[in-house]
Amino acid sequence: MTSSFNGLPVPNDGTRISYTNGSYTVPDNPIIPFIEGDGTGRDIWKASVRVFDAAVKKAYHGKRRIVWYEVFAGEKSMMKFKTWLPDDTVAAMKELRVGIKGPLTTPVGGGIRSLNVALRQILDLYACVRPVKYYGAPSPVKRPDLMDIVIFRENTEDVYAGIEWKQGTPEAKRLIDFLNNDMLKDGKKKVRPDSGVGIKPISVSGTKRLVRRAIEFALSNKRKSVTLVHKGNIQKFTEGAFREWGYELATQEFRDRVVTERESWILDNKDKNPTLSVEQNAAMIEPGLEYATQDFRDALYKEVKGVLDSIYPSHGNGKWKSKLMINDRIADSIFQQVVTRPDEYSVLATPNLNGDYISDACAAQVGGLGIAPGANIGDGYAIFEATHGTAPKYADQDVINPGSVILSGVMMLDFLGWSEAARLVEEGMRRTIEQKKVTYDFHRMMEGATKVKTSEFADYVIKNMDVSLSAAS
Repeated sequence: MTSSFNGLPVPNDGTRISYTNGSYTVPDNPIIPFIEGDGTGRDIWKASVRVFDAAVKKAYHGKRRIVWYEVFAGEKSMMKFKTWLPDDTVAAMKELRVGIKGPLTTPVGGGIRSLNVALRQILDLYACVRPVKYYGAPSPVKRPDLMDIVIFRENTEDVYAGIEWKQGTPEAKRLIDFLNNDMLKDGKKKVRPDSGVGIKPISVSGTKRLVRRAIEFALSNKRKSVTLVHKGNIQKFTEGAFREWGYELATQEFRDRVVTERESWILDNKDKNPTLSVEQNAAMIEPGLEYATQDFRDALYKEVKGVLDSIYPSHGNGKWKSKLMINDRIADSIFQQVVTRPDEYSVLATPNLNGDYISDACAAQVGGLGIAPGANIGDGYAIFEATHGTAPKYADQDVINPGSVILSGVMMLDFLGWSEAARLVEEGMRRTIEQKKVTYDFHRMMEGATKVKTSEFADYVIKNMDVSLSAAS
């Protein structure tokens, strides 16, 4: 084991988290590397770490504690080591396995496009997990309390893979010529010669490991559904394939614990009318079937019969209602549905770009990115992080909302299995917002609120943990 990173010794009063056969072993004194972040990250981290330490101390009466270990990235790293992301920081995250970070700037002038993206790609943190839940913050919608969704966004593919060519370059011209004159030569589609061109890869392996993690989370946390979000009606072999591979993974690996939405229709029809024929059942799930081709009807009859033969004994007679529902929605449709009926959705599994959009759209309904937590998780590694930017003009003024990092810490505590501490932080934050003791971003939108500093917000959260403990005893 490495004894130091970036010239700083690894604390000898802590124990490293280990990972074997897909499981973490978390000691009572885990060493957790942290990157405080750029700009406002400094104020946010100072406030947040006090909240985490207080929650752990109160929950476990000193029997557990986090041993913090600073690693470097971003502006602080550039000042100390003349590099935005030292190899030692990546090595520390690998060896110590679970870390947390504040917001990082995106370097200007080439090189690494985003330090956040770089860490995700280097550590293969393929699942970006974004829970969206209401804590009483100002909201533009009437019923923000109905929002309780966890988004699993694929983190390594799609347009974020960075395969693109600038308009007018020889490389772009070469690719366009190849597409127009070879791949598209017999079709009506053509790429305009003055285009910039990008490639959107979505793989079966990348899709299935993301969907697997989403389903495992939903089952472990007794969530009601996992919704595959895609634009498969247009992009059939990327987004459409994401949908198909997601269903395939669900029904092959979790057959006894899941039911697809379409299967539920077939089973429900049979439950309500046991004498229903396959043909009658098919007509009920595909209106207008009588106008379809015979081949389409035959394929549908085969599907209905296959469902009834294979899972009616295990899922029929209403048993399907206790299973995890796997369904899918078109990406543009889900945007309006999370506004008009968010309580119908629980876990979303999405390709990279869709997940980026929908995460922020959901966060806007419960207070915005200022309190939106996030995690990037792979097999054996996890980094929890603020989802907002660095806001450098507010740096070192002790005014920024620390909620995003605080709630990312809640995710980290749950990940470690320290749920008692996680609930204390959540309740402390909820009570503080309920009392209208808020930073300036919420203060300007809440009538009768008291504006507090970043550090003071942390003080109130810690104080309100005691109220939560008293209420529980």
